Formats: sequence, C-alpha cells, structure tokens
Amino acid sequence: MTLNLPPQYDPFSTESKWQTFWSENQTFKANPKNDGKSYSMVIPPPNVTGSLHMGHAFGQTLMDILVRYHRMQGYNTLWVPGTDHASIAVHTMLDKEFKKEKKTRFDFGRQAFLERAWEWKNNSGGAIVHQMRRLGISVDWSRERFTMDEGLTKAVIEAFVRLYDDGLIYRGNYLVNWCPVSQSAVSDLEVENKEVNGHLWHFRYPLTDNSGYLEVATTRPETMLGDTAVAVNPNDERYQHLIGKTLTLPIMNREIPIIADELVDATFGTGCVKVTPAHDPNDFEMGQRHNLPFINIMNKDGSLNENAGPFQGQDRFKARENVVKRLEEDGFLVKIEEYKHSVPFSDRGKAPIEPLLSTQWFVKIQSLGETTLKFLDEQNSPNFVPHRWTKVYRDWLVKLKDWCISRQLWWGHQIPAWYAISETNGEITDSTPFVVAYTEAEAWEKAKAKFGENVKIEQDPDVLDTWFSSGLWPFSTLGWPEKTEDLEFYYPTATLVTGFDIIFFWVARMTLMAAYFTGKMPFRDVYIHGLVLDENGEKMSKTKGNGIDPLDLIDKYGTDAVRYTLVRQVAGAGQDIRLDYNRKKGESSAVEASRNFTNKLWNASRFVMMNLEGLEPNPQSRRTGILPVIPNPQSLELSDSWILSRYNQVVQQTTQYIDNYGLGEAAKTLYDFFWGEFCDWYIELVKSRLQKDADATSKKVAQQTLAFVLEGTLKLIHPFMPHITEEIWHTLTQADESASLALQEFPKADANLINSELEADFDLLINTIRTIRNLRADADIKPSTKVTAILQSESEKERQILTSGETYIQDLAKVEKLTITPSLNEDVGQSTTGVVGTIQVIVPLTGVVDIAALRSKLEKKLSKIEKNIQSLSARLNNQAFVANASPEIVQADKDALAEAEKQAEILREKLQQLQ
Repeated sequence: MTLNLPPQYDPFSTESKWQTFWSENQTFKANPKNDGKSYSMVIPPPNVTGSLHMGHAFGQTLMDILVRYHRMQGYNTLWVPGTDHASIAVHTMLDKEFKKEKKTRFDFGRQAFLERAWEWKNNSGGAIVHQMRRLGISVDWSRERFTMDEGLTKAVIEAFVRLYDDGLIYRGNYLVNWCPVSQSAVSDLEVENKEVNGHLWHFRYPLTDNSGYLEVATTRPETMLGDTAVAVNPNDERYQHLIGKTLTLPIMNREIPIIADELVDATFGTGCVKVTPAHDPNDFEMGQRHNLPFINIMNKDGSLNENAGPFQGQDRFKARENVVKRLEEDGFLVKIEEYKHSVPFSDRGKAPIEPLLSTQWFVKIQSLGETTLKFLDEQNSPNFVPHRWTKVYRDWLVKLKDWCISRQLWWGHQIPAWYAISETNGEITDSTPFVVAYTEAEAWEKAKAKFGENVKIEQDPDVLDTWFSSGLWPFSTLGWPEKTEDLEFYYPTATLVTGFDIIFFWVARMTLMAAYFTGKMPFRDVYIHGLVLDENGEKMSKTKGNGIDPLDLIDKYGTDAVRYTLVRQVAGAGQDIRLDYNRKKGESSAVEASRNFTNKLWNASRFVMMNLEGLEPNPQSRRTGILPVIPNPQSLELSDSWILSRYNQVVQQTTQYIDNYGLGEAAKTLYDFFWGEFCDWYIELVKSRLQKDADATSKKVAQQTLAFVLEGTLKLIHPFMPHITEEIWHTLTQADESASLALQEFPKADANLINSELEADFDLLINTIRTIRNLRADADIKPSTKVTAILQSESEKERQILTSGETYIQDLAKVEKLTITPSLNEDVGQSTTGVVGTIQVIVPLTGVVDIAALRSKLEKKLSKIEKNIQSLSARLNNQAFVANASPEIVQADKDALAEAEKQAEILREKLQQLQ
C-alpha cells in the first residue's frame, strides 16, 4: 500500500478543509445521552462588537486543548460558544454613527434605536464568531448563544424577579459611579484608576462668627458648591473647640456645620476635610451618619445644574477653572500645589467618572457573598489554578458592597419593573410606586389589583448591567431555569479558563449567582492564564497601539503555528508570555519556529509513509487501511525498544502535564520528543533497515514501530495542532471519510514498555555519536569520509552498552573501524579527542586530513581572534570610552570579549591536540 503526502505542507488549504469538515459533520456536537463522564466548558463570551485579539486567541487555544484532550480521553464533552451583547460598547459604536449623521439616539427614539442595533448585530455582530472559527476551536456551534437571545432573556428575567421577590433586589437613592460620556452608572469594577498630574487647591472657609477660618484642600474645587459641612477628627486637639460651630461657604454663602468624624485623617493636610455628601463616597457615609443635606450640583452630562448658582450650565472642568478664579478674586484661595494622584476613569467612556447621587436598582450582596464564601472555605470550590488567585478572589468576596445593576441605556435587558405613572401624574419619580413581573401582562394585572382598574403603567427605561446576564452564563446557556437534559448532565461545568483581569468582573459574579440559583459552584476549576505581552514586554492596548492581530499571524504562518507558539511559551499556569514581533515586516521568529515544526512534522510523516511499502493493513481495523499496531516485543531491536520506551514516557508525561494544567510543559515535551528523538535519532537509526535489501523481519519491525509511534504522536499533538495532525492521520491510517482524529482515543502509557535503564544506556550511545560528529566537524573531516574511532572506558557496563550499539555508532557517525577497549595500549598518533561520561572518544587524524593544512587554518583563525581580543580589551581599558559610551554598547563589547576568549581557548586546545 502506498501512502502519499504532497511534498510541501499548505496550512491554509488544510486548515480550511478540516474546519469545514468538522462543521459539516458536526464532529463536536454534544449529546448528554452518549457514554462518558461529563466534561463541559463555556467560552467567556466576547463582546459582539469586538474582533479577535491576541488575548482571545491565547485563552481559546488553552480551552480547546483541554476540551480536545478530554474528548479523546473518553469524556462526554460540551463546549458552549457565544457572545455578549455589550451594552455600553454597542451604544458607543452607534453613537459614533449617529454623530456622523449629526443626530443622537434621542432623535431616533428607543424603538428605532433598538431596530438599528439589532440590524447591526444581525449583519456585522458575528464577525468575531467567524474569526473564532479560524482558530479551529472544537465548540458545539449548534449551541451557540447570545446574551439577548430568547432563552437567555428568559433566564435574566427569572433571576431578577426571583431575587426581587426574595428581598435581594431593591430600588434606592445611592451614590454611584456616573460616566458623563455614556450617561450611565458603571460598577466599581468598570472603573479604572489612573495616576494623573493634577493640582491640590487650598481654600479658606470663614467661621460664621468672624473669629477666624478653617483651611481645606481639594482636587475637585467645583464640588465645594455642594459642601454641607467641614469635618475634623474628634481627637484632633487643634479643632476640638470648633466642633459644633458653623462656617460660611464661600460663593454660596451657605452656613455649614463643623462636624467630628473618625474617618478624617488628622495627619493629612490641615486635618480639615470639606464634606460633599452627594459627590464623594466617603462624604456620603459621613452625610448619612450626621444627617447632612445631600446637594447634587451636577447634571448627568457632566454640566452643573441649578444648585451650582452662577456656574449653572457650565461643563464640570470649565466650572473648575471659574470656581478657582472666583475664590481667588474673593480672597479665599490660599495656594495651589502640583499634585499627582489617582483619578477614577470609566472603563468604557474613557473619561473621569463622577460620584453622583442617583436612584438605581441594587442587589443586596452580603448574603450572596457569605454563601459563596462558604463554598470556598469549606470545599475549596472553585479551585483556582494557580492557587495564589484564591486569596485575591476571597478578599474580594469579603469586601463586597451592594451591586448597582441598572444602566441608563437602551440596548440590553430592560428591567422587568413597571411604574404606576397614573399615581404620579405620568412621570417616573423616586417615589413612583411600581410592580415587578415576568411580563407586561402580568405587571398590568398586579398593578390593577394594587392601584385600581384605571391605572396606567410604564416599564422602567433602564437596562440591566451586562454582567448581570453574563453572571448566569454557565447555567443559563444550558437551559436554566428549565430543567433540561443539558443542565442535568453538563452542569456544573468542569473548568473555566479566563484571564486574571476579570476575576471580579465575571468570575465572582458567576459564583454569586450560581450559589444562589443552583446551590452549586458553576465550575470545578478556574484556570487563570496570564497576558500576551508585546515584543517589549508591555501589555497590549488600543491606547498604546501595540496590539498584534492574531489573524495577521494566522494569514502568514497558519493557525496551528500560532496556536502552538502561544502555548509553548507558557512557562507555568498563570504566567504572562512575551511574543516577539517585527512590526515593520509583520514577522515573528517564535511563530516562524512553530511553522518550522509543522513542516518538520509533515516532512517526517511523509518520509515514514514513503517507507511503509509492503506493510500489510491490520485485519482488525474497522477502517479501510493501516491501523498501526505495536510489533511483537520479541522482534524489537535496541533502537525500537528505546523509542517505544521514550514514546510511552512522553505519553505519561503529557497526560500528567495536561491533567495539572501544565499545557506549556506538555507542548515543549512533545516538541522535543518528536523533533529531537523521533526524527533526529530514531528515523536516522532505522534508515538502513528500510532499504530493499534489508532483512525482511527487521524491516517490518522498523515499519511497524515507525507507524505506531507516528500515529500515537499525532494523537498527542492533536489538541495543540488539530489541523495538520488530522490531515496526516487520515493519510497514514487511510481512515473512513467520516472518521476524525479528534474522536480517537488519547494514547495510554504502557508501563511494560517503559525501560528507564535502557533509556539511560541509549543516551550514552547518542552522546557518543554526537561527540564523534563534533570531533569530525572540528577537524574539517568531510561528511563522506569514514573514520576510525576508539572508545576507551574502564567500565565494563559502559563497554557493553557501546558494544550493543556499535552498529548505530558506525552508521550515524560514519565510522569504518570502531574499537571499544578498556585501555589504550598503543600510540594512536595525531588525533582529536572528546569525553562522554568516563569514556574517552578518540578519532585518529593521520591519513584522514591534511594535518599541516588544518593546523595552518586553525592558527590563522586563532590569530584573527587574538587581534579582536586585543582591540576589544584596549577599548574597554579606555576610561574615556567606557565613560562616554552607552551602557548597552559597553556591555555588548564585554560580551564579545568573553566569547572571543572562549573561542581562542578552544582553538588552542585543538592545536595542542595536533602537536
């Protein structure tokens, strides 16, 4: 039987071919009725507005490896794909489009806006899904979900109503993070603190009785218009006599009290703090404790309102300038200091947030947090990998505050609450009564029963925080709140793979929701991966413009090469990886190295198949071709036993690594085994046994071993590089068209074939061959010239090992006459020597090379290097050069000098051997 692969590997046609095959054959379609234990995952849903970035490529590759591995291990696997509706991102995108049309969303109205949003989603919102498909990920596309599809919307409404009915959702007036750009509340987790160079303004607030003043300092002068007190620490002796007195607020001429509160740090600044309860979280707490007025001075667009007096209508930053100017004119400005401090920015709006008093919907979080914390402390559930992230997660659960879940947007899940507007003259106010219901019809019935037949109702215009819906993702995607077969079998999921940056955004939200609604943690393990850093070791970001588009690399090198590069560089679970990238050329040497590996895999497989002629198909195969089987152990030669031992060791190591999330280590192990041991050594060792005139039995054993190890290695590599392995495997096995490598059994290690002692012995043979090759190269012996080699060792065991492999030494090191001896009894003449363990390796040179010519060549080379050493030494001994040159240049010269001295030492040793 002749098995042929094309001379060159074409990743692009191959990858497209198998992605289409898997899709058309529904290779990864899950069925809870099938055999096998459950192994399920949900893909962290990327924003529907997004495009594939390197973080997606990295995370999804890690997930795919785990899913493919467990599928081949016999698990009944399900990997659910989907996208998130991304409320703020969609609004931002559409607002930009409206701006080009010189309109706002309010010009369209809610219904027209939503029609536009859905139109965009249906036409363009699937771009990232198509990009994800190019990674070859083995998700069940028939179960693809969207956080606003019918089933997930039903789950969101169910969760809201149930939490409300159980007293865990309330509507209240509270200080929230307000984004004036998106004009919506944002959660604490959507706030990014940035260090900025600002100012600290110091002002005098005069005592009402004209007996003096207090000095306060602030980074936000405009908020002083809403001050309702000045606070001091009750133990601060400087101000104890003033507690209870009043001040006159400059500009506003409002009388405000001096209060005592332990929240004030007496050592900071003057020890006096202005209190603006409606615009600062700490001040809000003090305002509640001391029953202070809450004066909101700001509109939702960031401009000042009627409570700001003469500054009404001004933008907050313009008002800041004018307030300072007015205070200076009135004599209240003391000084202005340069001040570097942390300012909270909206993660979406990219603008400084404003703490704003607002009526919002909240989830009471304490009881949910306590339940979730109990799972962690009593069951270590979920289990974080690496474990260090457990403390980060736990600390966050302990510090939970009530969760603001309402957003002043239109795209998203509209809050299922209806206001009885007839009770408040048609307007929705803080005091408007409401009902919460599953549907408008139910809300109508509830409202009529509560307020009378003539009641008019209107649904709350706000939508829910996106994280509310995605917090239900692990079980809502499986059919919750219905009791589906998927939910029964595949929940809880096995592993969540995600980045550390959304532990708080998403991971904790899921555990809180799952604990309450399902009584279980939503996943067993949380595998936290690191970041893909740019070529300078910096985090990729749109702001820096240093991102690397994975699709560019895929278009240049192929998907498998990109996948393998990302995983192979992982030093350990949770570690960041640095991806080298030449931006001018659009090239990456790391990805190129992986592309070279795919070529090596292809070419080695092609060689094996070209040399399987005459090997009969396995009669037990259920397919129409060769099912590689292990040859009869009694027929194995030394190299066969060695490669089978190494192969089974690698099976064992790979399995252990993946089971423990050591995916990077597994990738490196497979690379080293296939290229270093199977290709560089075993294939070379058996080439002579594959010749036409070779012994038939020996040839058959070599062919069987080659086919068996190749097929097994393809299975091991498949989770990492699925496309090329699928292509080679089909050609090798001549499998039925409907078969897929992705559904084959993952190799299991055969302990009977593992022989660590044999492997150690064979390492001695390999190192001996390598040493002879190096000695040949050092002496400029032509590759075609056969040499004499003498291996001297006093160890009988070493001599036995060398004797058992003398054929290998002669074949691979081009040795015509090989002597293995315990001692040297005669002068071997001019020679070159090396050492392997306690073995002295000697290659006589007389008659093989022109020693005089070789000596002359080495002397010229040494002379040139010595001149370079003199030049570098002189330069480094020049104090003026060292003082004026850059540290990088000086270090480069030091490194060059060290390398030159090392080369000179080696050449002197070679010349000494030639004496």
